[in-house]
Formats: sequence, C-alpha cells, structure tokens
Amino acid sequence: MYLTIQGLVLRVTIYNDTDALLTVLSRNHGKLMVKARGLRRKNSPLAGACQLLTYSEFILFAYKGMYTINEAHPLEFFHGLRKDLVKLSLGTYFAQVADVLSQEDMPTGELQSLTLNSLYALDKLSIPLSQIKAAFELRAACIAGYYPELHGCYRCNEPFPDRFNVSEGRLECGRCREEGYSGLRMPVTPGGVDAMRYICSCDGQKVFSFRAGESTLDVLAQLCEVYLATQLEQGFSTLDFYKSLQMGQ
Repeated sequence: MYLTIQGLVLRVTIYNDTDALLTVLSRNHGKLMVKARGLRRKNSPLAGACQLLTYSEFILFAYKGMYTINEAHPLEFFHGLRKDLVKLSLGTYFAQVADVLSQEDMPTGELQSLTLNSLYALDKLSIPLSQIKAAFELRAACIAGYYPELHGCYRCNEPFPDRFNVSEGRLECGRCREEGYSGLRMPVTPGGVDAMRYICSCDGQKVFSFRAGESTLDVLAQLCEVYLATQLEQGFSTLDFYKSLQMGQ
C-alpha cells in the first residue's frame, strides 16, 4: 500500500551504513517513523528532502507496519536557519518539542502548523528570537492540553497580577499566596500577561503578531520555557545547546 504525505522531518537517525530512519510529522497521520533506504549513499536522490527541518512530500510504501520512502520531494528547506547556528539550534528545539507532543495515528494539524510557522519566522521574519521562542512554547503547551488560566488572580480577581504559578498554570498576586504552598511562581508584568493572553487565544497564523519590550520578552521567554518544561515534566537537550550558544555570544 502506498501513502502520500506532506511532513516535516523532526529527527534523522542512522540505521546502518547506507540507510537512516526519519521521524516525520504529518498533518493527518501524526508522527511517522519511516525508513530512507540509501540515504547515506553519495548522491542519494532522497538527500535533499530528508534533511532535518525540511518540509517535504513523501510517497511511502507500507509493509508489515513499517513505512519505507519510495519518493521524496522537498517543499521548503528554511535556508536561513542553516546559515545561522543559533537559529538552527532553536529550530531543532522546536522539532524536539513537536516530537514529544505528537503521536502516531493522531492528527497533528495544529502542532504541525505551529512548528512550520515557527521555523518560517526564524527563517524569514525580523522578530526577536525570544518572541518566537515564547510564542512557540506557550502555544505548544496549549495544544498539549495545558491551557493556563489567565483571566486574573485566581483568588482576588485582580486583572493583572504580578505572579504566574508555573506549577498550577494560573495567575496570582504576590499577596495571595496560600500559606504553606511551595509551588514555583515567577514574576510577570502587565505586558507579559497581555502577551500570554494573546498567544493562547489568537488565530494560529498570527501567533507572533504581538508587541512587547525587550525586558518583557526576556521575562516572557523564561516563563514560557519553564511552564512548558514543568507541565511536560522533562528537559530538552536541544534547548540546553541553544542556551549555551546564546551565552557564548
């Protein structure tokens, strides 16, 4: 049986001397593990379409529960990422998050769109990396089902509290902390609250279309990073590498 999909390559794993296994994020079929025969041979016709962070059309042959690439044609390379190691490292972080959040045989249209739009933003748009990163992380958390409560302080209804409870996913005032509660809370500014509300509720195609000052973006990016990692209960090696490059700069 043949299956045609359009998918983003999230991961490339060496299989043997000549072949590789790709993790591909598709819209209708979720995450697929596919074998790329001869990919590691010189001048392989699959080489272009099977690179990490390439969006391609694949014609797959399914046999005994395993997909093998019959043909592959690249649709988008995101060339700008490959010329900038910092952007490339951030893009691979997005791919690792998408890998964790996606499942086989589960439609992932919203997650695929977010990841592709984030890579496009890194490649083409003049937007601070911290803004792209924060928007991706918070929107990804929402897609995964971790939609934060952002209407106001959960206790006193103050519309712009000064804390965000990362563990519980809710806004709180500093004075409203429950006695004996030890969960992690992080500072947040009114501008940061507005940005979070926008990211969670806007049309997916406009997730980066908000304005915030540099200091607000730095706080927002840190908050969204910690929130996603806390809810997923795991860290990301690609994020560690991205941050190490930033420190080097």
